[in-house]
Amino acid sequence: MSSAEIGIIGGTGIYDPQLLEDAKQVKVHTPYGSTSSPITLGVYQERNVAFLSRHGDGHTIPPHRINFRANIWALKELGVSRVIATAATGSLKEEYKAGHVVIPDQFIDMSKNVHTFYDEGQFYHISLADPFCSELRNLLIDVTKNLNVSYHDKGTYLKIDGPQFSTRAASHMYRQFADLIGMTCVPEVILCREKEMCFGCIATVTDYDCWSEKPVSFDEIKQVMNQNLENTKKILQETIPKIPLERQCECKDALKGSGA
Repeated sequence: MSSAEIGIIGGTGIYDPQLLEDAKQVKVHTPYGSTSSPITLGVYQERNVAFLSRHGDGHTIPPHRINFRANIWALKELGVSRVIATAATGSLKEEYKAGHVVIPDQFIDMSKNVHTFYDEGQFYHISLADPFCSELRNLLIDVTKNLNVSYHDKGTYLKIDGPQFSTRAASHMYRQFADLIGMTCVPEVILCREKEMCFGCIATVTDYDCWSEKPVSFDEIKQVMNQNLENTKKILQETIPKIPLERQCECKDALKGSGA
C-alpha cells in the first residue's frame, strides 16, 4: 500500500485535484468500518500527502455520522504522522469575525460521546493539557501571518454534537467558556493524540452563532465558507512544504507513561 507523511482532513471544496501530483485514490479497510471517503494520495512539493474528505464525496455525511475512528486509523495506517484539519466554525466572541482564520490552542467537549481507540483491553490516560501540536500551531500561525489575512493565533474550540445549531440560551452559556463552536475538530484532535500523531487546525469563522441578534442561516454560512476557501487553500499550500521532516514535539510520545 502507498504511504504518506502528511494528512489533510478537509470539507467540501478544500481539495483541489490539481494540487497533488501523481494523485490516486485508495481504500483503507479499518477495524472500525469505512472511512468517510476514499483517501487521495499524491505529492505536493516533494512531500507525500494524504487527503481525506471528512463529510464524504459530495458532502453527504452529517457531523454526527462521521466515522472518526476509521478516518484517523486509516491515516495512521498509511504512515501519516502529522494531520492538518480544516474546520468551519461559529464565533462566540465579537472580535472573532466572519472570514477570520483562527489557529485553536484549546478545546472544550460538550458532546455526549466518549472518543477513544482504547475502550477495551489495554487503555491509556493520555494528556490533553495542550491538545494541539505546538510545532504545527506555530508553523500555521507564521504562515497565516505572512499571508496578511485576518487571523487569531489562539482560541478555544467548543465541540457540540449537532447536526442542529445551538439554542440562543446555550449559545449565551457557551460564550462564557470558548471562542469558537463546531462539530468536527473534536474528536479528531483526541484520536490523533491517542495515535501519537500531530494535529493542527485551520478554523475559519462563518457566523456569530445565535447569541447575536440574528439566528444562524445555513445559506449565509455557505456564502462565507466560499469566501474562506481561498485563504484556507493558500495556508495549506504554504504550510505543507515547510513542515519539518523530524518531529520535536511531545505528540510522538503521547502514550509513554500513560498506560494502565
